[in-house]
Amino acid sequence: MEQAYPVDHSRTIQTKLVLPPDTNHMQTIFGGKVLAFIDEIAALSAMKHSSSAVVTASIDSVDFLSSATVGDALSLEAIVTSTGRTSMEVYVKVFSANLLTGIKTLTTESFLTMVAVDEDGNPKPVPKVIPETEEEIRLFTTAVLRKEHRKNRALIK
Repeated sequence: MEQAYPVDHSRTIQTKLVLPPDTNHMQTIFGGKVLAFIDEIAALSAMKHSSSAVVTASIDSVDFLSSATVGDALSLEAIVTSTGRTSMEVYVKVFSANLLTGIKTLTTESFLTMVAVDEDGNPKPVPKVIPETEEEIRLFTTAVLRKEHRKNRALIK
């Protein structure tokens, strides 16, 4: 039987503090800084799922919904939502929290594709994923559409 893990097996959560050097002239966090955090947590989630080193194949989408400012805590959460033979789609949510007021806001959502690699850097097979919650099932079933979009995007180049 093929190996498979529940989505929750890959769940990874990190908290980062927004500091002055992380911000632009508007005193909001640089989008590139958020992207670096997203790439890092997506890799960690994919590594947990695959028990393997991974590389980023693509950042498929990034939606910046609101900003974070100095002193906010960024909470990042990543899960593997679907898998191919060697690839994993990872969904990342980023929340901004003002720890003084308790106000928490969804700031960013992103989908990335990570590929498991062996010690020589060659792609290697990954376990399947088992969605359990309503959100996980929705993300799993809609992954086919996102994969099709990635393929179509590649054809346009």
